[in-house]
Amino acid sequence: MKLVTISTLFDVKYGVNLELNRLASDPNGINFVSRSAKNNGITGKVKALPHLTPIESGVLTVAGGGSVLETFVQMEPFYSGRDLYYLKPLVELTLEQKLYYCMCIRANKFRFSYGRQANRTLKTIQIPAVTEIPDWVHEVFQGVAKEWSIYLVDLIKPVSPSTNN
Repeated sequence: MKLVTISTLFDVKYGVNLELNRLASDPNGINFVSRSAKNNGITGKVKALPHLTPIESGVLTVAGGGSVLETFVQMEPFYSGRDLYYLKPLVELTLEQKLYYCMCIRANKFRFSYGRQANRTLKTIQIPAVTEIPDWVHEVFQGVAKEWSIYLVDLIKPVSPSTNN
């Protein structure tokens, strides 16, 4: 299997380093992503900052510290906390390919135990080249999507009127 560094496939950028407790909460606001391993890394929603454009959607976020190497695809624009990096693909990637790379990056967590952070070495972590993404990545995603579409159709079937009066 051909391996490449993260920086070969992604532009690795440090987030905006905000502190959630200094921002105004807004349930309809911008996602705030931190080093959490839960909820896609989203730890709150905050009011938009007029002086700061949110980071674009479609990028991967990677915790450099805290829950080291927790990696997620962000589906909406967001602000970020400290020690959070975002990876902007240098090549066109589908959602399922991005999710595959989240899994590949997380698989390196064992290298960062005992408080070691991934801040300096993130760019050099080895992941499979795009040509090495297995066929099952697309097939599994399509299978799950098909199962859910059947499930959702069953949920929204109209209810027939009751004949009991």
